[in-house]
Amino acid sequence: MPAGGVGLVCKDPVPSDIEVSQTAVTPEHISAIAKEAGILEEELDLHGPYIGNVKLSVLERLKDAKQGNYVLVTGINPTSLGEGKSTTTIGLSQALGAHLDKKVFTNIRVPSAGPTFGVKGGASGGGYAQTIPMELFNINVPNLQISPVLAANNLIAAAIDARMYHEQTQTDEALFRRLCPNKNGTREFLPPMRKRLAKLGIDKTNPDDLTPEEASKFVRLDIDPETITWKRVVDTCDRHLRKITVGQAPSEQRGKERSTGFDIAVASECMAILALATSIRDLRERLGRIVVAYSRAGDPVTAEDLGVAGAAAVLMLDALQPSLMQTLEKTPVLVHAGPFANIAHGNSSLIADQIALKLVGEEGFVLTEAGFGADIGAEKFFNIKCRASGLKPDCAVIVATVRALKMHGGGPQVTPGKPLDRAYKEENLDLLAKGVGNLQHHVRNMNKFGVPTVCCINRFATDTDAEIDLVRQAALDAGAYDAVMANHWAEGGAGAVDLGSSVIKACADARAGKAGTGFKFLYPLEMSLRDKIQRISIEIYGASGVEFSDLANEQLDRYERLGYGNLPICVAKTHLSLSADPSKRGVPTDFTVTVREARASVGAGLILAMLGDIMTIPGLPTLPGFFNVDVTDDGQILGLF
Repeated sequence: MPAGGVGLVCKDPVPSDIEVSQTAVTPEHISAIAKEAGILEEELDLHGPYIGNVKLSVLERLKDAKQGNYVLVTGINPTSLGEGKSTTTIGLSQALGAHLDKKVFTNIRVPSAGPTFGVKGGASGGGYAQTIPMELFNINVPNLQISPVLAANNLIAAAIDARMYHEQTQTDEALFRRLCPNKNGTREFLPPMRKRLAKLGIDKTNPDDLTPEEASKFVRLDIDPETITWKRVVDTCDRHLRKITVGQAPSEQRGKERSTGFDIAVASECMAILALATSIRDLRERLGRIVVAYSRAGDPVTAEDLGVAGAAAVLMLDALQPSLMQTLEKTPVLVHAGPFANIAHGNSSLIADQIALKLVGEEGFVLTEAGFGADIGAEKFFNIKCRASGLKPDCAVIVATVRALKMHGGGPQVTPGKPLDRAYKEENLDLLAKGVGNLQHHVRNMNKFGVPTVCCINRFATDTDAEIDLVRQAALDAGAYDAVMANHWAEGGAGAVDLGSSVIKACADARAGKAGTGFKFLYPLEMSLRDKIQRISIEIYGASGVEFSDLANEQLDRYERLGYGNLPICVAKTHLSLSADPSKRGVPTDFTVTVREARASVGAGLILAMLGDIMTIPGLPTLPGFFNVDVTDDGQILGLF
């Protein structure tokens, strides 16, 4: 087997991912990785020898630096056979940095404990293309970023129920007395209360000057419980928390119980805000704009109205710093933010991309990964993330495998614990030809955004040359800039050198105006919310039409009436199909999608459209990932994948 890159000790057969992480190389101290990347000692907060948080002051220092090449890595619709998108992102990074002598950063999302211990493991890469140490990536980094998001989200949830309780049990006078405390014989407005006054248009500085009507309006949010959209979150796949009842304790008001539920933490609007915020001030302002419910008069109630936005910002302050790690071949990785693409916008943070693009310089490369298939992750990268950042991508990479395309072509169902069908292990050009349409559909979609697309055919040992050639030609026929076979899982960066060379050329041609047509959005923000949803559904998914439930129509009407109609759309739908039906693989035709619900994430700056039966908290399978995880007597972690 090839050496697999600088300093790697490869074995044949390849051991498990965690064994590779623990034995293939000795990681560098993260301060050495930071120094090599151009991060100053005072710009790094250490969290042990292999993780460091990068301070935002690096952006101020490098504000005049020219930016590097911006590359999006995405994929076909995933299958249970795996496409290796994260592995390809890491392998391409290692090829560019360790073999092609380019400055490079890889920006990926923080893993959630839900998938890590539940349905699919972490997202550190695999084989000899990994972020290491993978156990720290999967366990420690989430504690630095997801835990603060969880705390901030649940503090806001607690503030909602507490405020309703106190408004229901106290008079206006009692509420006023507590919300405007007496300090040194004089009542005062606390900072959050001053913001509420300004929102109400009350221009008074002395609480005692408020009229009874003003005081009542000031102290009562009068939340309509039926309109509360904010849920509590947990970072575990726990299906039984999808719907719960709160307020049942004897200490609470009888008859005031209400139905609510939990989302997984990475679906929280707080996580979306972390991923889209550009500064501490922007984080604070976005948290204040969160709409949690509506009053009985129909007015939006925000986290700012609850007086909790400042505290939520404090809880998330350190999480705003990206975590620095390294690949097996010691290229730098920024791990930051973790929204899922099927239920959120599915991209790592703006801040990480901004920092990395400045650090690599004009000739360097930043790889940023969009979750799941290109129909959701990449579409949201272009229409949501690029809008918020103002950054323009130079190239897109779409990852596909022969095995997954065979499944899209109608290949046999894969059952855990049973041997893989021979169709996936032997040459089958007819089956593959039926499935390549999924890859071609995504290539054509990327071309709609005006960026050149390089297809990566992530090779498995059972793939034949004829199968690779078929996929390559199909991608080129669909308008791909190039299509390249890569073998980074087994060979590390050395196995992705051809892919890296193609990406370098695509970026150079894009900047010279020789490739792509120039980046553009799919829709203008001035379009109505329904028209934006329809354009995404028809142009990207291939739907023949869109239907809206009565609830969705009512919600969309409300959002446009309140001035939220100019926000971009974030569609929540299955990642397994271009349609909203996970059973429809390949390229479905003649289907409609139904928008069952819409949510206004005003702080994040987007409207969430819920399609099909998508759930915002996954459940555990019969054999969850935690069955494999254990620890030895000396503290070595086993079984992560």
